[in-house]
Amino acid sequence: MACEIIKRVLLTEKGSKLALLNQYYLEVEKSATKPQIRSAVEAKFGVHVLSVRTMNIKGGLRTIRGTRRQVQESTWKRAIVTVKDGERIEVV
Repeated sequence: MACEIIKRVLLTEKGSKLALLNQYYLEVEKSATKPQIRSAVEAKFGVHVLSVRTMNIKGGLRTIRGTRRQVQESTWKRAIVTVKDGERIEVV
């Protein structure tokens, strides 16, 4: 079930800075709740989660470079998970 809720760990510049504070960006299922995200992270990565913050990222139109074609990006959900000091989520 943890694999279904957590889609991937997001590797961004801001996410790298947050990792120094024991916080990690995750892309999660749109219907996932904070308690479900907490239990999925604890089961999948073996860490203790202190807090979960979520936000819905609205998709929009994106123009494909070099063409006039536009595609609709889908809406997705991002979670910022804070883990206990001394624990890490290993990103491969």
